[in-house]
Amino acid sequence: QTQLEAYKYVLETMGDKPVTIRTLDAGGDKLINSVDIPVFEEKNPLMGLRAVRLSLACPNVLKTQLRALYRAGVYGNLKIMFPLITSVDQVKQCLELIAQVKAELTAEKIPFKEDIPVGIMVETAAAAVIADCLAKVSDFFSLGTNDLTQYTLGVDRENQHVAGLYNEFNLAVLRVIQTTAHAANEANIPVSVCGEMAGRQDSIMVLGGMGIRNLSMSPKLISSTKELLSRFTIQELEAISAKHINNMWELQL
Repeated sequence: QTQLEAYKYVLETMGDKPVTIRTLDAGGDKLINSVDIPVFEEKNPLMGLRAVRLSLACPNVLKTQLRALYRAGVYGNLKIMFPLITSVDQVKQCLELIAQVKAELTAEKIPFKEDIPVGIMVETAAAAVIADCLAKVSDFFSLGTNDLTQYTLGVDRENQHVAGLYNEFNLAVLRVIQTTAHAANEANIPVSVCGEMAGRQDSIMVLGGMGIRNLSMSPKLISSTKELLSRFTIQELEAISAKHINNMWELQL
């Protein structure tokens, strides 16, 4: 009930503006205290039972959240997003739980919104490489570039000994972003970017040239970003992006 009230408040406050809510993204460096979620000792928690993996390991917790989301969906323009997806099977498992929730709400005669878009976060190279497959079972993509960079490069940006290797403009990172954007555009589904890349002027133009049309950033950056992008045509952004990727490729030789 508490979740339902919180989601309802957000959706009513936003009116008809789209609201994307990510399902439980606990585990790793995001620890929560709940009797419904067992505590695991893991040597490498960022690679362990976290995000959607944890949700699927505790399906009743995920179903509780999904019930609240679908019930709250009648109050606004809601989208649901699953974090740290690495396979089509994970998405299918989530969709099966959604089907169960809908069936239960229908049987209980509880109002809910039927057609809520369901998307995924692309935060690993695995998801990027199979983005064309994931696009068949997703309504939208959101590129989480912070984790995507860490997982692609195998670098913990919080570790002072290797943080210098963390580079969102690494050719490998740019290629997995480009692969994801291409797959989304080919499937005609929206693709957005959240993470620090979405708020920096040097990366915004490169992302725009890759076909990214939605960026998640701090509200204070919106005006300057719009002003920046207004100076360029799509073709010019594509040329900037291609030149940058080619330059990064040449640096590898």
